[in-house]
Amino acid sequence: MNARERLRSWALAGAALVCLVPAVKAATAPAKDQDPELAIGQATFNELKAKGEIIESSPLYDVLLPVIEPIMRAAQPQYNHPFKVYLVHEPQPNAFATPGGNIYVVDALLYFVKSKDELAGTLSHEVAHTIHHDGMELLKKRQQILRREIGGAVLLGPTRAHVLALALLGHLHSLSYSRAAESRADLTGADVCAAAGFNPWGLVWLFRDFKGARAGEIPQILSDHPNDQNRINALERHFSSNPAVFGHFDPNARSATPINVPKKAPVVFLR
Repeated sequence: MNARERLRSWALAGAALVCLVPAVKAATAPAKDQDPELAIGQATFNELKAKGEIIESSPLYDVLLPVIEPIMRAAQPQYNHPFKVYLVHEPQPNAFATPGGNIYVVDALLYFVKSKDELAGTLSHEVAHTIHHDGMELLKKRQQILRREIGGAVLLGPTRAHVLALALLGHLHSLSYSRAAESRADLTGADVCAAAGFNPWGLVWLFRDFKGARAGEIPQILSDHPNDQNRINALERHFSSNPAVFGHFDPNARSATPINVPKKAPVVFLR
């Protein structure tokens, strides 16, 4: 491919990416002087809303909120934007957090976990990614790739946050966090989980329950084979090194707090 053909292919790629950006009302478009994390978070919300995935109301919120609200309160002093939570509908059980403080919990995750402790461990892990600004780090890498591939023009102006939001969603659905970032979120998440009053052993139990399961059947937080045992070991070392924080939590999974989720709970999507 000669130089002229490469420039033409980059321009076409840029146009294709811009076409992917959903049309959003001016009232919801991020302002130019808005904090970058808030802008990316709003654009990601707009994309999920445009796809019809955000659940506005459901009895499932009655299960989720008593678990996530103490976690958000415990984590809030470590992050400079208020946390918000939304249920979303996607095929695979999962939870993910985006820059700006939005936490998204896939409804299938509530049916997947065996206890409130496992749910709390998963959610605390995702909140920890926000505390560490891991989503923004992913986007910095993605932005560099986009600039190399299609030129900086696509990343300028009002479409920039939307293009990056699409890239972020792609990362969050393709297990793009590094192992170092995942391990760090495990430990910080355990601290948040304990501070919220939930048993941080729940995440360990989740890893143990589904060791060897196929990636398509488990939340993305667990899709790190064969590194799951290393993450379990790191959490156990973390617990033993901080007896004042973790010593009173029971490591036996039989002590878990049951979770009761209504079967086939109705949902109303945000339009």
